[in-house]
Amino acid sequence: MAENTTSKDQALIAARAIDEKKGTDIVIQDVSELLNITDFFVICTAANNRRVDAIAEGVEEQLFKEAGVKPTSIEGLDESKWVLMDYGNVVVHIFQPADRDYYRLEQLWDAAPTVDVAAAGIEDPVYSERIASLLGRNEQDANE
Repeated sequence: MAENTTSKDQALIAARAIDEKKGTDIVIQDVSELLNITDFFVICTAANNRRVDAIAEGVEEQLFKEAGVKPTSIEGLDESKWVLMDYGNVVVHIFQPADRDYYRLEQLWDAAPTVDVAAAGIEDPVYSERIASLLGRNEQDANE
């Protein structure tokens, strides 16, 4: 980890990279009090295989460029339905819609506090109704 970037900084960098590559339903969960293997989950939805690949590439590029970190492992790129990028203190999950809805990872760890994506500079995040509801956003926010 670069000296000046915290786990939270890295999670925010990943979220920004996801947003730039048109990922949606971005959720940042602070799982540090629940898990001893990582501090943050960054979870998002990608519309299709190409978008999954573009998001994974964007996250990898930005985290290396801004924080000097590389993933210890990346799993799932061959099928691109659920890609897991393990950075140690931050784990990025990129799902296609059906898999995101099936696994509902953010609900599995619902005791974890979420970090508002606005902290990453994301001004107009796109959320499905289910994720907006989980995050306590109103329907108007979900449809904008």
